[in-house]
Amino acid sequence: MKIDKNLIKELSEYLDEFKLTEIEFTDKDTKIKVSKNNVSINNQAAPNVQNSSVIKENPVKQNKPTSGIQVTSPIIGTAYHAPEPGAKKFVEIGKKIKKGDTVMIVEAMKTMNHVPSTADGVVKEICVEDGQPVEFGQTIIILE
Repeated sequence: MKIDKNLIKELSEYLDEFKLTEIEFTDKDTKIKVSKNNVSINNQAAPNVQNSSVIKENPVKQNKPTSGIQVTSPIIGTAYHAPEPGAKKFVEIGKKIKKGDTVMIVEAMKTMNHVPSTADGVVKEICVEDGQPVEFGQTIIILE
């Protein structure tokens, strides 16, 4: 089986150019699928060939509070408490915040995404540590 490396390279460049996470190309009996950290080629006559990085899963504790307003992560990524290392944190326990105030940054695919508060309140609990991976919908702070 001959692999067209130029086609794979071109598809990889499209990922960055169009800010995609996955792209697929099909031609007769060959199918090439390129995604971030995963490249696979399917051919009718050959088994799958994969080149993927091993991702170790970190158990993420998600606190399920009995009371309070939960602000959740809108995306999967890495949570940061401040805009840069050593800078003042966006929120601290006991701080009063308004709806729309940035409470954290979640980095996903080298893009820093500001997470706004969904309500007015006082910060009761910060549920994730600085630099910790977060999942979509995971509670990151709790407001009173």
